[in-house]
Amino acid sequence: MRVITEANLKKLAGARSFERGRGYLDAVSGVEIGDGWVSASVHGTERYEVELVLDGPGGPTGTCDCPYGLDGNFCKHLVALGLTVLARRASLPRQRKAAQDRAQHLDAWLSALPKAELLALLREQIDEDRQLRRRLELKAASARGDLDAVRSRIRELLDIGPFAQYGHVEYADARAYADQAGQAVSAIRELTGSGRATDAITLAREAMRQLAEAQESVDDSDGRLGQIGADLAEAHLDACRTARPDPGELARWLVGHVLGDIDDGLTDIDPLDYEDVLGAPGTAVLRRTTVEAWQRNRRGWAEKYLMERLASADGDVDAVIAVHAAGPSPDGRTHLLIAAELDAARRSDEALHWAERGIRETRDLAAVDTGLVDYLCDRYTQAGRPADAVSVRRDHFGARRTLAAYRQLRAAARAADRWTAERENALARLRADAEQRQHGRWAGPVLVDALLDDEDVDAAWQAAVETGADDRQWLTLADQARARRPADALGVYLRLAEPLTGQTGNPVYERLVALLLSIRDCHRRLATEDAFTAYVTTLRAAHERKRNLMRLMDEHGL
Repeated sequence: MRVITEANLKKLAGARSFERGRGYLDAVSGVEIGDGWVSASVHGTERYEVELVLDGPGGPTGTCDCPYGLDGNFCKHLVALGLTVLARRASLPRQRKAAQDRAQHLDAWLSALPKAELLALLREQIDEDRQLRRRLELKAASARGDLDAVRSRIRELLDIGPFAQYGHVEYADARAYADQAGQAVSAIRELTGSGRATDAITLAREAMRQLAEAQESVDDSDGRLGQIGADLAEAHLDACRTARPDPGELARWLVGHVLGDIDDGLTDIDPLDYEDVLGAPGTAVLRRTTVEAWQRNRRGWAEKYLMERLASADGDVDAVIAVHAAGPSPDGRTHLLIAAELDAARRSDEALHWAERGIRETRDLAAVDTGLVDYLCDRYTQAGRPADAVSVRRDHFGARRTLAAYRQLRAAARAADRWTAERENALARLRADAEQRQHGRWAGPVLVDALLDDEDVDAAWQAAVETGADDRQWLTLADQARARRPADALGVYLRLAEPLTGQTGNPVYERLVALLLSIRDCHRRLATEDAFTAYVTTLRAAHERKRNLMRLMDEHGL
């Protein structure tokens, strides 16, 4: 108790969860106090089971089976239980002492029972608790060496049938299924611990396949099934380390598992984790089998992954490059990955060559990975080759005439002191685009955006008049030109406000009021305040039933 305080709970939960937890004090029920722990049920959206460890070595901790708690967070339900414990702090030492006494008395009583009575008690509990019965049946089958019985029980534990509705395990039932599947992993571990590691390997592999098939029909939003898969992979590795299976067979199985037709995404086995089991002979088979699989399917994702892992583990940069180069992506991303590998190996000249090659070999420069363009231009800049950086940016802009590409060209050209000439050509291209394309209300020409980005407001306004602009662009133009061209800006604001007067909703009202404030400013600059007053009076009369609009207008003095 000495480490539980309100401040402590607030630090664990965060201010938001702590304050929300205060509202759940009346929802705490069934409080049970043990020696060093307190458990209870907290009724929220559902009933959640909560347990608080009072004085662990690192301070108080807790678990809750709500979604937020299952992610490892100290949730509002734990806060509510913690505050409940604090409210009972005076009686807690006595209750903890009583819990210790009960545990000691129970242990003493069980120890004194004759074997027959103890067995009768256990059988009674087995009859009432199906999960306990299954666990003990597994232990019994394992103890007598009945592999078929153990296999049958594990399959039952991984069967989604009892939890599935219409063939799918919903979120509400997924936790119960994951808990049951976890018993299968425990059974496999117990086989290893009881000297049956070879059987554990066999059953672990079968369980991986069944769990992978089940995954497709389980809502695993909380990731609990993923944790079961990771535990199963660990149990398989432990069994292999104990049984020391044939290295060649293990190597071939590992490759087959990674390349298998069922992409489980659960066990995430890394063959290199088995190097100590494989030894030199098994590792040689692993490498040979991987290379053969990759040669059969050089574009396969799993094949490439295995080859990259093995090559990287060996520090063989050339092998890694060969894997990448065998199936280059059409957007140049593969070339960028190769350049990064070469840079890491301090082979910068080769890295630059691959980046340049990526730009040359990209089929559509408009779809090139922008990371490759950025990489190449950065390298040119670092090497004192600004003109080359401008050339790459120019070509990229020519294929992909966006505002972002225009900005990048501008930055490169300014660094090379060539922006004046480059800007003229770039704007000419954008002007040609603007003249040829039809523009909608929300898709104006890049030309206007580029001129605005250059802070050339007059040129942007002229371009908008000549080639068109969308409403967003016109609003930006009016905002930036209002001080010098209030009459032109006023016309834009009035046009944009008109359709909003026929709409409802707070977001609409907020946009309309913002436009009204700009309209008022234009009238003040034009010394036509009376016209604005008349406009607002007419607007109010027409829309007086829109109470939220009227309130907003009042707040802004309109």
